[in-house]
Amino acid sequence: MANHFRPQVFASFAVMALFSAAAIAAPPQQAQPPAQHPVPWAYAVAVGPPPPPPAPPTDAQLSATSTLPGSSVSYTGKQLADSSTVLDWFPQDHPPMPTIVAHRRSPTANPWIGSCAWCHLTNGKGRPENAGIAGLPEGYILEQLADFKAGARKSADQGKRNTATMAGNAAGLTQEEAIAAAKYFASIKMTPWIKVVETDTVPKNHNVGGFFWAPVEGNETEPLGNRLLEMPTSLEETELHSPRSSWIAYVPTGSLKRGEDLVLRGGSGKTVACAACHGEGLKGNGNFPPLAGRSPSYLARQLYDMQQYTRNGPGTQLMRPVVQNLTQDDILAITAYLASLEP
Repeated sequence: MANHFRPQVFASFAVMALFSAAAIAAPPQQAQPPAQHPVPWAYAVAVGPPPPPPAPPTDAQLSATSTLPGSSVSYTGKQLADSSTVLDWFPQDHPPMPTIVAHRRSPTANPWIGSCAWCHLTNGKGRPENAGIAGLPEGYILEQLADFKAGARKSADQGKRNTATMAGNAAGLTQEEAIAAAKYFASIKMTPWIKVVETDTVPKNHNVGGFFWAPVEGNETEPLGNRLLEMPTSLEETELHSPRSSWIAYVPTGSLKRGEDLVLRGGSGKTVACAACHGEGLKGNGNFPPLAGRSPSYLARQLYDMQQYTRNGPGTQLMRPVVQNLTQDDILAITAYLASLEP
């Protein structure tokens, strides 16, 4: 209700504040996003005027505590709103975090840099608006940080502001911090995180902060149409940055069979079989990253960004002929199938 403060919702606004502040260090972007957003289901950019800011929390709300099932940790509303330290609900689930993973630099520092785990979570599994980086090769992570720093990774939708945030963070990292973060996330095994469901209808949903989609309250449904929608299994736990709260990817009926043909056989010459570079089971091959079990929204954005020449860099040049003939329907099918695989 409008006159009640939920700490987990306040945490989401803190995320948005973090993105806005981090953008100070990022390359300048267009003042206004384009009127038409490309592949709206993948970029999940909010359309229309932003909602009014929440009312300032009361002292009682800031002191109220939140917990998660299975966790012995609790946080107050004040702690949830403080992005200086990540919310570590299950410290037993991951190795010791390097400083740059667990803490952001002070807002007065130059440059200001956010902590890696605030967005990518303590286990590196991430959310649809960013990358799941657990289990990626250390060298690949370092390559991507270098591409962000060089301005070689941008979004085809200028309304997707956290891409600029990532570029700003990467530009300010020291080499020691980059290596520490890459080693940490590369050491964590990616485990199942996304359940793919073929369907013709989905829960009626809304956009959450320009980052992802979530069901509205109630049991209403709507046609899925030609979209792929990733939604949290628990919005409340997701807003609390739970590293155990998983996702459901709703995909059109028939997507997996079509995606399998494109991924494994190249769709009768339309593209190249992904395993040729990304390894057996799409679990990675040297510095070619694993694709199996990763966010389909994120993967779709990368394929589209490569097509539009907004994602560049040395490694991307190898992908250019692979993606050039793909339609948006192909991208949907490919990423749905990849997400359905065991990581």
